[in-house]
Amino acid sequence: MDYSSRSQSTNGYGISFWLNALALTAVCGSLLEAFYWQIFFNELPCPLCQLQRVALTLAGIGMMLNIRFGPSAVHYAIILASALGGATASARQILLHIAPGDTGYGSTLFGLHFYTWGFISFVIMMLFCAVMLCLDRNQLSLPRAQRLSATQSYKKMTAFLVGLFFIITAANLISAIMVCQFGACPDNPTTYLWKLWP
Repeated sequence: MDYSSRSQSTNGYGISFWLNALALTAVCGSLLEAFYWQIFFNELPCPLCQLQRVALTLAGIGMMLNIRFGPSAVHYAIILASALGGATASARQILLHIAPGDTGYGSTLFGLHFYTWGFISFVIMMLFCAVMLCLDRNQLSLPRAQRLSATQSYKKMTAFLVGLFFIITAANLISAIMVCQFGACPDNPTTYLWKLWP
């Protein structure tokens, strides 16, 4: 690989890295916000909420792969499929509470329920994939080794984001087990089925 092609690969990757890193940070923030309400306001996630958290986590995996190994159409496909699944779960929950007089499930943030924010977030993720596939069109045609070499400039930031994401994912898994144990999740959970403390 000559210097000019390597330089072009690294320079073109910068925007892709930071946009994917920003998107992964937003996913981590969304999951942390859900944990905050769960822990401090005892708002346990219902089964549809759990599905939305899983979809967020899977979309985060696609973003994490993009910043760790360079952009790939397969990574964007993971994000897109996850966003479609999450939007479906969110839309289902919105439709359950669309009847007049129905106050919805759980608290609101800026006047909207979390599942409504989830739907908006998943639609934004789909648009993100469309934009990024256009921005990364030159990167996607590069050999994998060349894309991987471009990621070396961002090792520390990548390590931090990947570590944070793994910690949040592990906490989400523990939370799901505590709420649902190892069976079907309650429709309207009010207490943990499995407690780590007495």
